Amino acid sequence: MEEQSLWHRYKKNNDQKSKNLLIEKYIELVKIIAGRLYNSYGTNVEYEDLVSYGIFGLLDAIEKFDIDKKVKFKTYASIRIRGAIIDQLRSLDWVPRSVRQKSKQLEETSRKLENELGRNPTDIEIAKELNISLKELSNMLQQVNSFNIISLEETIYEYNTIDHLEYEEENSPENILSNKEIYETLEYNIENLPERERQVISLYYYDELTYKEIGQILNVSESRVSQLHSKAINKLKSKLQPYDK
Repeated sequence: MEEQSLWHRYKKNNDQKSKNLLIEKYIELVKIIAGRLYNSYGTNVEYEDLVSYGIFGLLDAIEKFDIDKKVKFKTYASIRIRGAIIDQLRSLDWVPRSVRQKSKQLEETSRKLENELGRNPTDIEIAKELNISLKELSNMLQQVNSFNIISLEETIYEYNTIDHLEYEEENSPENILSNKEIYETLEYNIENLPERERQVISLYYYDELTYKEIGQILNVSESRVSQLHSKAINKLKSKLQPYDK
């Protein structure tokens, strides 16, 4: 049965069989999005949990999708799925206290060495200062990476595209205009980040490279990539503070 027919049967006749077929058709999209987030968040979450959270987003998308609007369901559902996963992780306060402490420790150590050396410290120098091995530093970076990612994920996907806003039943024209302004503000400030920070954001979120791969491209250490990423996130979030509700 063609997808258009499934949508028509479900929306016009509340046909549950058609709804189930739509779920089956797009369950792979949930797995793909959950897989990407799992790769980002590392060992702090279970892949199966992310899929479960994403399924709620898919069900919500199918329920609220308007077949009369000229928006691809895959685009709309992707936003809902990713948003459902992020909302659930945030509600669970999933980042362990130890990871938050490591993030602060790494930032303070990098800043201290940078002031002492007059340049960006290498991973070897940071590991020596922390009295840990390079492998332990790499593991720390992976955990801190998980902590940092959700900040920008929340920022981007809380204020995502007009495709998403069109489906919010209670949005007035004024609210839609306000949210469009937020999205444009975020986009503008990404473009106006310092070059290295903008490159990190682009390579990480759009090209989906790891810190190690980005470091090789920019000829800097993983620690430096982590630092640039954190700085960029903090700047973007601060620019959006006036829009906090």
